[in-house]
Amino acid sequence: MSGENLRRRTFEFACEAVAFCKILSKRGPIILRLSLQLVDSSTSIGANLEEAAAGQSKPDFIARVFVALKESRETRYRLRLIRTSETDLETRIVPLLEESDQIVAILTTILRKARENPSRGNP
Repeated sequence: MSGENLRRRTFEFACEAVAFCKILSKRGPIILRLSLQLVDSSTSIGANLEEAAAGQSKPDFIARVFVALKESRETRYRLRLIRTSETDLETRIVPLLEESDQIVAILTTILRKARENPSRGNP
């Protein structure tokens, strides 16, 4: 997957997460708080990949991708929490969880390859 495709994919994922959070925001203060945290983490993934693409060095690139991976894992965790507490939204959450799993896997692979190959540049 090219870097541009991944950045587009994470942007679309963030848009879907934001749309989902609009639904969640009407469900009371606890779910509202979780939804705001989900907005923060899901939108941070693509933002960090944008910064990685403009990285000034290989270590800078790796650091930004690593932050994107951490945000992806946080997003997945929050989705699991919401899935457990808001069982009536299962059909809305499952596609987001599946995409977050794939993003985690992709970023893990990018990081592994970047660390293994010192000459490999930004995606």
